Amino acid sequence: MGYELTGKGLNEAMEEWAKDYAIYGPRRFENGGRFSDTDCIRYGEVTSVDEIVFDQKSEFSFKEVLLPVSEVLFYYTEDSVKEAEGPKKGALIFLRSCDLHGVKRLDEMYLHNGPADSFYRKIRERVKFVLMGCERECTNGFCVDLGTNICTDYDLSVDLAGNGYQVDCKNEAFDDLLQKLCLRQKEVVPAYVTETSVRVKIPEGIDQRISGSSMWREYDSRCIGCGRCNFVCPTCTCFSMQDIKYTDNEKAGERRRVWSSCMVEGYTEVAGGGSHRKKNGDRMRFKVLHKFLTFKKRAGYHMCVGCGRCDDICPEYISFSDCVNRLEAGMKEVAANDSQ
Repeated sequence: MGYELTGKGLNEAMEEWAKDYAIYGPRRFENGGRFSDTDCIRYGEVTSVDEIVFDQKSEFSFKEVLLPVSEVLFYYTEDSVKEAEGPKKGALIFLRSCDLHGVKRLDEMYLHNGPADSFYRKIRERVKFVLMGCERECTNGFCVDLGTNICTDYDLSVDLAGNGYQVDCKNEAFDDLLQKLCLRQKEVVPAYVTETSVRVKIPEGIDQRISGSSMWREYDSRCIGCGRCNFVCPTCTCFSMQDIKYTDNEKAGERRRVWSSCMVEGYTEVAGGGSHRKKNGDRMRFKVLHKFLTFKKRAGYHMCVGCGRCDDICPEYISFSDCVNRLEAGMKEVAANDSQ
């Protein structure tokens, strides 16, 4: 069911929803950018639709709502363990089509990749999604080539329409309130982009032989291993475990799951001092092939959703989409070397 609402009407709806949900959306943090006197657009709690930024891409994804940067899993003492309770409320997340496709990737990793992760599931079961329509392409995005520019698996959608908003509702739990507050009911189709300036061509038949290409050696020096690309990505899921001992009793503390990155030094260290993928180019190879080869073999679709945030955030101006477009030449190089 579709509805046309004024800003006042949508704010009244959000006020009502806030009784059951913490509402998150891309919002502006003044002077919170990477450079002096610049703002940052990232996810945070909102109380009004006026706080939500509709005309710019957020620098960070929605991911930290479902996967907190530092998440307490359980508390322990000498003789007991207590699992952390998690958020008191559910969550209502405003996000774009590429990010909503990212949720599918997170679900695959945490719910279907072996036994379900109970901590992720506890949060995920109480989350509703509000699709934000995209009227134009975003910088460095290539969602169209990955088929993530359109999504229909949402609870609500919201599009700007003049001085008001158009809302599509697919969850009956929200219908009664929207009917009371809307100006009129009408058919609503969320806006989506149909073409992007950035294009990617993923070669058919890509396999592990691409690991032998010389293309990865370029990133040994170009990449500085900061991990920013992983942290802004809506589908990266690497984490580490940390045990925090309390100062007043070293036999009591808590275990936390903390974001980590396959691109940073030390991530692949093993017992005895060994380390896999010591060079940054090898880490880049692992990341790219995980997004476009190994994950697809298991799940049937690519892990990357084409949001372009990795290109936006890289301090060395490394283009992930350009790297993907070089895979075909890399495969030809390997094939030529094999034939000699």
